[in-house]
Amino acid sequence: MAHSKKPLAGLKVVELGTLIAGPFCTRILAEFGAEVIKVESPDGGDPLRKWRKLYEGTSLWWAVQARNKQSVTANLKHPEGRAFVRRLIAEADILVENFRPGVLEKLGLGWEQLHADNPGLVMVRLSGFGQSGPYKDQPGFGAVGESMGGLRYITGFPDRPPVRTGISIGDSIAALWGAIGALMALRHKEVNGGAGQVVDVALYEAVFAMMESMVPEFDVFGFVRERSGNIMPGITPSNTHTTKDGKHVTIGANGDAIFKRFMLAIGRPDLADDPGLADNAGRDARRDEIYALIDSWCAGLDEAEVLAVLAEAEVPSSRVYSVADMFADPQFIARQMFETATLPDGREFRMPGIVPKLSETPGSTEWPGPELGAHTEAVLASLGYAPERIAAMREVGAI
Repeated sequence: MAHSKKPLAGLKVVELGTLIAGPFCTRILAEFGAEVIKVESPDGGDPLRKWRKLYEGTSLWWAVQARNKQSVTANLKHPEGRAFVRRLIAEADILVENFRPGVLEKLGLGWEQLHADNPGLVMVRLSGFGQSGPYKDQPGFGAVGESMGGLRYITGFPDRPPVRTGISIGDSIAALWGAIGALMALRHKEVNGGAGQVVDVALYEAVFAMMESMVPEFDVFGFVRERSGNIMPGITPSNTHTTKDGKHVTIGANGDAIFKRFMLAIGRPDLADDPGLADNAGRDARRDEIYALIDSWCAGLDEAEVLAVLAEAEVPSSRVYSVADMFADPQFIARQMFETATLPDGREFRMPGIVPKLSETPGSTEWPGPELGAHTEAVLASLGYAPERIAAMREVGAI
């Protein structure tokens, strides 16, 4: 199928960030055609290059997080390094940064200076607590944002301490808000003739925005949502159950018609026709009874048998997938959720496919995360720097 060029083609993005929130935000933009120039310290670059599983000394996560990006090195402690970055930003549409508030200002790269150079610039600022307020100067990673934003408090079982998800979900949620905010700011410029602006994303607020009805429920009823294990509070049945062969299956039968089909499928027509269970309020009032029944039914069957019965009855369900399950699953394969790329030594490997799926202008992987500073000289040359000056900058440690 022939496609148009990517939807963000022509956008120039500069990334001043490390690890997760800022780089994930720009990764999304790069996947859909933006020219993303990632500025890294000459002294090792983004620490993510060394996080988790390493292949030939470089993180496999890096290959994904920095795909489609150009890497340039600049020493922000050196005046010539700062001048290079400021000149680069002067020609950009978007700047994404995730330093602690005030750091860029001390370097002469704050909003006032950059906006004066480039009035149309959209500056996405991702930080733990935002650019204002009494906590703004405190360090704040995703774990802190998840805790303060409410996610950790409600995650886990009521008789145990709060637990975290197995990924840096707070950083990733903030990155999504950053990308959305950047595109909204660009839309404002295009449609309303507005100037550039700051998109201020705090990690704790990014998580807090996901907390559904928590705020009005507390304000109106004084209700504090607590940890509830694998069930969905107030929505029944929706839970994870263990099968005879020790596997785990998630079942969401909380729709009225779905619940009736579920009960008929497991041989309980009495519950399918019970008027007290015809709606969610009635089912939630008898939650323990319903979950005990489903637990017992699942415990008597292997995972494949459970899933077959539920599929036949059109009850939403799924095994709890490991990555090994994903690799073998026909839905993942049909939707092209694995792409093949090549590591520097020529070894092929798979990385996640692009989300979302656009019918006419889809995103794609052009190359995996680059080597440190791979594009420094080409980017400097594009800004008019002569080869002699580039060599001199390298000699004095500016790049």
